Amino acid sequence: MATLIRSKISNKLSNAATTVTNKSQAKVSGMFARLGFQAATDEEALGFAACDDLDYDHRQGLQMDILKNEEMGGGEGGGETGGEGTVEGDSHYQRDGTGPPPSASKDGELCSEFGSSDKPRITAWEAGWNVTNAIQGMFVLGLPYAILHGGYLGLFLIIFAAVVCCYTGKILIACLYEENEDGQLVRVRDSYVDIANACCAPRFPALGGHVVNVAQIIELVMTCILYVVVSGNLMYNSFPNLPVSQRSWAIIATAALLPCAFLKNLKAVSKFSLLCTLAHFVINVLVIAYCLSRARDWAWDKVKFYIDVKKFPISIGIIVFSYTSQIFLPSLEGNMQKPSEFHCMMNWTHIAACILKGLFALVAYLTWADETKEVITDNLPSSIRAVVNIFLVAKALLSYPLPSFAAVDVLEKTFFQEGSRAFFPDCYGGDGRLKSWGLSLRCALVVFTMLMAIYVPHFALLMGLTGSLTGAGLCFLLPSLFHLKLLWRKLLWHQVFFDVAIFVIGGICSISGFIHSVEGLIEAYKYNLPD
Repeated sequence: MATLIRSKISNKLSNAATTVTNKSQAKVSGMFARLGFQAATDEEALGFAACDDLDYDHRQGLQMDILKNEEMGGGEGGGETGGEGTVEGDSHYQRDGTGPPPSASKDGELCSEFGSSDKPRITAWEAGWNVTNAIQGMFVLGLPYAILHGGYLGLFLIIFAAVVCCYTGKILIACLYEENEDGQLVRVRDSYVDIANACCAPRFPALGGHVVNVAQIIELVMTCILYVVVSGNLMYNSFPNLPVSQRSWAIIATAALLPCAFLKNLKAVSKFSLLCTLAHFVINVLVIAYCLSRARDWAWDKVKFYIDVKKFPISIGIIVFSYTSQIFLPSLEGNMQKPSEFHCMMNWTHIAACILKGLFALVAYLTWADETKEVITDNLPSSIRAVVNIFLVAKALLSYPLPSFAAVDVLEKTFFQEGSRAFFPDCYGGDGRLKSWGLSLRCALVVFTMLMAIYVPHFALLMGLTGSLTGAGLCFLLPSLFHLKLLWRKLLWHQVFFDVAIFVIGGICSISGFIHSVEGLIEAYKYNLPD
């Protein structure tokens, strides 16, 4: 009986202390709430506090029942209840990962599926391989063109972009976590969209997710367009004597991509991922080996310390776009065996990318100097250009289904998912078969990428436009803004300074790069400049 009285008294004192603490924290955070920071987190904290109180009362009630049973001689039931340290019915509030996973939001179903506990987890090396595939893709072929207009500042920007993208990737993952009642970090969000929605809650709970979805769709579709553009460009420059224009090659490439409209999953395509990456690595080695063979003729005097004010902002977009990987980082981190190794993985992948990209861009530019073209393989001698370009075209065509499938997936979940919030009927029938309008959506996406590649066949300008419009937003602006919004009261002064500086610099680069890329496209279209 004395044990029951002591437990009741301690429960009352604990609740009173919690109430006083919540009131004092509310007064201290009032000023920040007026500024708009931490609004969503305060609401989540109140929800956590309510769960804590319910959880505590639930546990106390169970303990009282056990004590009563023991006093009445029925203690044998206690072993069943606490056999493994947890009580059945209380698993909804286990935050150490042993309970059932949280339900996914509408926009985060794909990411939560990748990170579910019954799926096989990946190691840090495998996660690093995925990040490397994203930031070491074939778009590095445009980096020497960035050095052409930026000189040594372009090299510095390659290093700076690697550092910033590595940092923003880490703070984006930090926004997925909150501290529980024990001071431990717990994953409470699943995707980029969830983070955006948390920042806009409670006034506009879905606005952030819509903004991120639009940015993702634009970037994925533009990536598909770039694959078609580069395929047409490479084939045209590989066989210049054939009576086939670059636009015609783009149409032929699109015809080969039409089967992508029938894809339901990426199992068949994923088998070629490693082969494509290895082929691209071999191609990079061949290009660098050829450049090293001409080391005696390198034009060091052509590397400038000044920049082309009109063309350099386009180079910024090219460099930023080559580092974009933030879209899939939340699902990647949630799928790791040891999420604590995420920071280390981000460090070595971006250091390696920085070194390889810087060396590739500098060596290639030193070899061809002012004759450097938008796609560096077009500078190779005709004897080896055709072989290298054919491998690159194969890689581009095999890489196309990945962003295409992801873009279709986002569109289907946003506009076609079954339910009252959907704008259009579901793309799949009850038997899982693709309906006619679902197939039409996929075919329309492939045809749209072909039309864009035909009428805007400028690889560097499109890459700069995409990097300035969505790359800077998803890699620089939004992660720093979300970090300030959700974790404002926990940030140190230098973290606040970094976030604000990244947001300001990223905003300036994004606006200037977008304007100059659009001007370049208008000029190319108006004066019919060569592709």
